[in-house]
Amino acid sequence: MIRRFSDYLGPARLQALFFLLAGTGLLSLILNSAEGDWVRPAQTVLVLVFFAGALIIFGTRLDPEERGRWTALALPAVGAVALGLTVLPQYALPLLGAALGWIIAGLFVFRPRARMEYQVAVKSLRKNQFAEAVKAMDAVIKAEPNNLQHYRFRAEILRLWGKLDRAKRAYQQMTKIDPASAVGYNGLAEVNLQAGDYDAALEAARQAYSLASDEWVAAYNLGMIEDRLGQSDAVIEHLNHALARKVQDARHRLLIRLYLARAYSRRHDLAAARAQVDAMAKDRRGLTEWRALLQNEQAATLRAVLDEDVNAAEALLEGRLDVAGLTGESAS
Repeated sequence: MIRRFSDYLGPARLQALFFLLAGTGLLSLILNSAEGDWVRPAQTVLVLVFFAGALIIFGTRLDPEERGRWTALALPAVGAVALGLTVLPQYALPLLGAALGWIIAGLFVFRPRARMEYQVAVKSLRKNQFAEAVKAMDAVIKAEPNNLQHYRFRAEILRLWGKLDRAKRAYQQMTKIDPASAVGYNGLAEVNLQAGDYDAALEAARQAYSLASDEWVAAYNLGMIEDRLGQSDAVIEHLNHALARKVQDARHRLLIRLYLARAYSRRHDLAAARAQVDAMAKDRRGLTEWRALLQNEQAATLRAVLDEDVNAAEALLEGRLDVAGLTGESAS
């Protein structure tokens, strides 16, 4: 359970939540030994402080659109409960009922609209009608210009279409709306990598990693770009960090091991490189997953970036390539 909270909130927010709980809980225990009519209201205030603080901590994890939605839901409900616990205790039960009623009603009133444009975009994408898919997303963005998810989806369509400059602008817009958007910087890193601009990709990947070092994707992207640039020490540091974050996908673990093997080979540590190949054998199914994925007609840009990596991984696993042969290979 703690691990799930940590994965969702990140270490900093989880630590803040822990200190909030410990602090308000300790003060409440101290107040239990005190006497006076003021004790119960003070403990009530501590409870409200905890819930308000927890809402803020969880709220900072949401994107701006969702944050506004949940703020509109929570504030009136919290206000009603606070009134019932402090100023109007005789109406505590009706106010609690009103708070619950508001939340239930608000879930319908403020629910995100399942836009027809998204359905059009997905259907167009399945038919390789990229222009129509982008046009549909443009309409969504015009209506909701601050929703990061809209820009992200449009950028992904543009990448599949091969329009990398336009995809880059979409990710840049995400970082303008929310400068703390690790997703936006990760997207920038990936699209610059696809465009062969490794320096710009490295800069964006470093920014994403600084914002989300607890997420394996940020460390993975950074390590992959550093592999292209031959920065072996950095590759080893960041990709081992990614593995420590429990990468779930066999195909990504496979490539992480490949990049680590190449980094160790560049450092002339062939024993460590071969140990990575041995570890790759445990994720051989990842090779099948990559083959199936890269064969898709919409995977042209992905093939340009990863095809040689996948070929190298296959050659290593089949014994047609030794780790010494990885040195100096270009996988871009």
